[in-house]
Amino acid sequence: MAFAGLDVGTTSSKAVVYDGEGTVLGTGRAPMHWDTGSFGTQTDSERLCRSAFDALNAAAQAAGVPVQAVGVTSMGESGVLVDAQGQSLTPVIAWHDDRDGAEVADLVATIGPDTFGGVAGKPLRGQWSLTKHRWLLTHDPAARAAVRRFDVAGWVVHRLGGDPALEMSLAGRTGWFDIAAGDWWDDALAWSGATRSLMPPVVPAGAPVGMITSDDVNLLLRNAVLTFAGHDHQASALGARATGPGHELDSSGTAEALVRTIDALPSRGDVARLAEAGITTDPSVEAGHWSLLGGTEGGLAQQRAMERLGMDLAELDRAAESPGSEAGAQWRAVVEKAADEALTLHRAMDEVVGPAARVVVTGGWRHSSEVMRAKRSRFANLEVSAVEEAGALGAATLAARACGAIGPHEHLGVT
Repeated sequence: MAFAGLDVGTTSSKAVVYDGEGTVLGTGRAPMHWDTGSFGTQTDSERLCRSAFDALNAAAQAAGVPVQAVGVTSMGESGVLVDAQGQSLTPVIAWHDDRDGAEVADLVATIGPDTFGGVAGKPLRGQWSLTKHRWLLTHDPAARAAVRRFDVAGWVVHRLGGDPALEMSLAGRTGWFDIAAGDWWDDALAWSGATRSLMPPVVPAGAPVGMITSDDVNLLLRNAVLTFAGHDHQASALGARATGPGHELDSSGTAEALVRTIDALPSRGDVARLAEAGITTDPSVEAGHWSLLGGTEGGLAQQRAMERLGMDLAELDRAAESPGSEAGAQWRAVVEKAADEALTLHRAMDEVVGPAARVVVTGGWRHSSEVMRAKRSRFANLEVSAVEEAGALGAATLAARACGAIGPHEHLGVT
């Protein structure tokens, strides 16, 4: 039997097909293209799907065997608004786009950081879906005809043939979700101009949501069971086997995040306290658990520094070891700042839920000797994951669970 994990990320879509032992049978990758200009950073829904489908097709073709189930994980916050005919109406705004400054200021004045942090489990900043939704309603008249809002994973799954749905951990990334109630927060919906009817049904990670029927994908994928694998950082934690007691994932990619899985929801006051420190609280992809996520733009800053300095990663790491290198000094400064930001979030989690017993690093930046030097000097009990695409492996694990090939607490692959 074979299972695919599809990770629709900020810079690219990655897909991997695994056998029942977790051995890689085929891989695929396709870039995620964004338009950047005076309006901000955005893409369109067709381009988003093309990236996801191209990666999935490449992985299936490389594997050369029928795929029984596909799990889809994705970046959070961004969304696709569609009309009654299912046609997308507006651009897909990037999660890190900052065009919604006025909306964020109004949310601060109207609902306030403490209430927003305690109910939505989020720092009040311009990352979440609700402020970008209100911006679209104000600035793009087409948005007012929307009858359904999909998140990124939901849109890809639906276009593959799955039922309209929103996975619970991704619902938590919207700012519209009351995480303690496990339901939509009416005050936040009303503030943004959204309604309950705009939202698809909320489902847990690993629940079957249909089968692949799209003609746009390889025949080896036809009739594969579809499921959601939740927010990409949580899928990575599952793939790296970093969801146990006291485990913390450091997903060191474009959007760096520390992810800690806990078995009880903190009090509303502690959730607000975590939010004040920049840490989100969400339902976990592991049933009955919760996830703390401290995100930084450290990985994005490192990527921008690499582009600005015009050197590849190996060259920058070598330069960082040379005391007289100006480029090396600049690279060290960016890396040190990113590591300090991550450590601050790590310590804030410790203060509420206790110390982490194990920190597992995944993501592309773990291949940088300078990045890892900075992390090792700050984090105890640090491990580097051998999994190349932890998000895809976590998604494939949930796919295998969804079709009953493995149990609800079993994993594909080895640690």
